[in-house]
Amino acid sequence: MTRPLSKEIDYIDPLQAFALFANDLCAVFMDSADDAGGRGRYAYIAIDPVRKLTASTDELDDIEPFAHLREFLQYANLETDPDLPPFQTGVAGILGYELGRHLERLPTPVGDPFFPDISIGLYDTIVAFDTFASRAWVIASDLAGARAEDRPSAIRRMEVLAEKIASAKPLPGLDPIINARWVWTMDQTDYEATVAKAIDYIYAGDIFQANITTSAWTQMPSELDAFALYRRIRWLSPAPFAAYVSAGPDHKLLSASPERFLSLDASGQISTRPIKGTRPRGDVPELDAAYAQELTESAKDRAENLMIVDLLRNDISRVSLIGSVEVPNLHKLETFAHVHHLVSEVRSRLRPGFDAVDLLRASFPGGSITGAPKIRAMEIIHELENGRRGPYCGSVFWAGFNGAMDSSIIIRSLVLSEGRVGAHAGGGIVADSDPTSEYEEMRTKLDPLLASLNKDINP
Repeated sequence: MTRPLSKEIDYIDPLQAFALFANDLCAVFMDSADDAGGRGRYAYIAIDPVRKLTASTDELDDIEPFAHLREFLQYANLETDPDLPPFQTGVAGILGYELGRHLERLPTPVGDPFFPDISIGLYDTIVAFDTFASRAWVIASDLAGARAEDRPSAIRRMEVLAEKIASAKPLPGLDPIINARWVWTMDQTDYEATVAKAIDYIYAGDIFQANITTSAWTQMPSELDAFALYRRIRWLSPAPFAAYVSAGPDHKLLSASPERFLSLDASGQISTRPIKGTRPRGDVPELDAAYAQELTESAKDRAENLMIVDLLRNDISRVSLIGSVEVPNLHKLETFAHVHHLVSEVRSRLRPGFDAVDLLRASFPGGSITGAPKIRAMEIIHELENGRRGPYCGSVFWAGFNGAMDSSIIIRSLVLSEGRVGAHAGGGIVADSDPTSEYEEMRTKLDPLLASLNKDINP
């Protein structure tokens, strides 16, 4: 095996560098807008894919979508360069929630698709940033065979991209307040009634937990473009798994996700970090500490978190070495710009003969945004929610030619679809959930996204 080629370049703010490419039709920016325990260390820009696939789940009935991902990854087999950030060329993009029906027997999604359910590109040239060390590289790989004959050489591609990055200009100030009119798919009464129905299913013995979500929509303001809106939510809600992904001219995902879905390093170490349990930040230190203590001592939130940990232990064990699954962190408090969360971690070792695609297939979509038991929870979600989730609750991911992978759960995100902006949020429902409290928790998660179009931002 060979290693990818690399060229170190002068370090600049990754956001400033990505501004050069924000209008590219296949641009992927995996951001590091917040540290959160070291998980916000690396940022990546991927543009100009060798191949791409963008489709709704309705268009994929003949071929299981994860087979497309495996086909893309077979273009090259590279050795990891330990001196570079983990993503060293490969595949990157979006896997939407509805792809789950290609893995299990699930009902057909309700309504028409409003966003591609899969949007992936094969990227042989990327920019990688180590935000801790303030270093940056252009990385390129030569894909095997005649499939890449018409591409400029890896060295030439690195030179061109390095010159482009060097031309990046400081970013202008953010736009002033915009007063958007949001329209809800469920009002408070409807959401609380839906939560109550989920609780009925729990008492009937169908499930232990289900994640019930809703959304709000508005028109995209004519005075804003997608990148300007991304900068607004990034300022309001910095997050370690922030991302900007273009799935074509009319579809953009702007994510401020705090949640890792699955990571796999080149040595075969698996990690997943489910989030369950939320409280708002307090306006003063005393109130903030009180909210944090309330969350850490909440039996309901700890039980909710534990159920998802058990589900994920089961999912990843399908492709893990027997006896390697462990839980090094359980119910750990993590604090973000607007919320406190309970976060756990599950680790294991990948079993020989399995790869990143197998890990995704075994675990997708994430347990923290479905419920337990997973399949029955997804059936109930389909019944109770009044529309498709689209990319929400799916994953932004990269999967490298070196076998490594990292991915987020798409939460705290805005979806731009044909002139409209959608914001989604929800929460895990258990037997002792209170519908009004669940509505308030959902709004705690959603309000910063709504504020991106309703708040004056002056950094």
